[in-house]
Amino acid sequence: MSTATRREFGAGPLSRVAALVYTLLVVEVLLLVCAAPGLIALFALERHVSNLPLVAVCAVPLGPALSAALYALHHQRLDLTELHPARLFWRGYRVNLAGALLVWVPMLMWLTLLGINLVNLTAVGLPRWWVVPLVLVAAGVAVVGINALLITSLFTFRLRDVLRLAGYFVLRTPVVVIGVGLLLVAATALTLVASEAALAALASVLALALVRGGEPMISIIRQEFTAGDHA
Repeated sequence: MSTATRREFGAGPLSRVAALVYTLLVVEVLLLVCAAPGLIALFALERHVSNLPLVAVCAVPLGPALSAALYALHHQRLDLTELHPARLFWRGYRVNLAGALLVWVPMLMWLTLLGINLVNLTAVGLPRWWVVPLVLVAAGVAVVGINALLITSLFTFRLRDVLRLAGYFVLRTPVVVIGVGLLLVAATALTLVASEAALAALASVLALALVRGGEPMISIIRQEFTAGDHA
């Protein structure tokens, strides 16, 4: 009777909401702790286009931290009797550290290069209409990069296979692409309107949105490409 009561308590709607809030808070704190070295330096930087390379360097620790958050939020059951978000986060950080960096760092490099070209069109001799293709390429790099980070956070594949799957699912699951695109637009708008601190404060919520929005892709990968995800 005691076990049944505990399960009923942990599985109710209010309990699930409480479990979700607790999980998001724990993941948020751990994500910020892991990304703190870069975030502290980022907040100290002046908002100027000349600092784009430094912004990219500051953002490097965020990749593995976000990967660990995706892992924890994907695996955590919303049951108050079985809450282990911190344990899951650190397991995800340890397992995904190398893979996340291999995806995250090249994406930052490409976005930095494209950003520098965008703000220096005249200096590099490009006509103004080049803004459109450069923005489209940057959006494509960001979407494929986020897809790849989500895949490498939840599954064990070689890097080249992660990148192939990330590109493949741009066409296979357009609803995921739209979701990622909307999140990127929202994150960019929040940063421009408020600050990087506001975006950092909502990092775990954005990570949860990525996990939930990526479910169609995650489900197909699990069914068609692998026997299961990270334990």
